[in-house]
Amino acid sequence: MKKFVWAAAALFAAVAAGSVLMMTGLFDPFTDTAVIARGHELYTKNCSSCHGKNLEGQANWQTPLPNGRMPAPPHDASGHTWHHADYVLIGVAKFGLKPYAGKDYESDMPTFGAILRDEEIVAIVTYIKSTWPERERAYQEQVTKQSNLGSTAK
Repeated sequence: MKKFVWAAAALFAAVAAGSVLMMTGLFDPFTDTAVIARGHELYTKNCSSCHGKNLEGQANWQTPLPNGRMPAPPHDASGHTWHHADYVLIGVAKFGLKPYAGKDYESDMPTFGAILRDEEIVAIVTYIKSTWPERERAYQEQVTKQSNLGSTAK
C-alpha cells in the first residue's frame, strides 16, 4: 500500500511539474525533438496508410469518393491541416470529425481516442507540424493563439 501511495504521489508530481513547465513556456511539446521523433513513429504506424508516408494524402483528396465520403487529405503544406488550431487537430484525431464537421458528416477516418493516449496524439500532431514551412507554422500558431483567447471548446 505504501508503494502505491508513493507511486501515486510521484505521478501527481510529474503531471503537476509538466503542467507548470508548459504554462510558463519552459517546455513546449510542439518543438521537442524527442516528441517529434516519437510522433513520426506513431504517424507511420497509425496514419500513413491513409494520409501517406510523406503526409501527401490520398489522390484527388478534394473530390468525393463514390461513397460520398472525402479521401484522406494531405497533412503537408499542400493541405489544410495547418489552417486549424491545435485543439482541433488533436480533437479530430481523438474524437473524429463529427464534433467539428457536424453530426451528419460521414468519414472513413477512425477515432483514435481509445487506441492512442493523449500524449501520443500530441506527438503525432507535433511531428506533422514540424514538417511545415515557416509560413504555415506561423499561421497555424496564430490560429491556435486566437482560438485560446476566450474559447471554452478546447
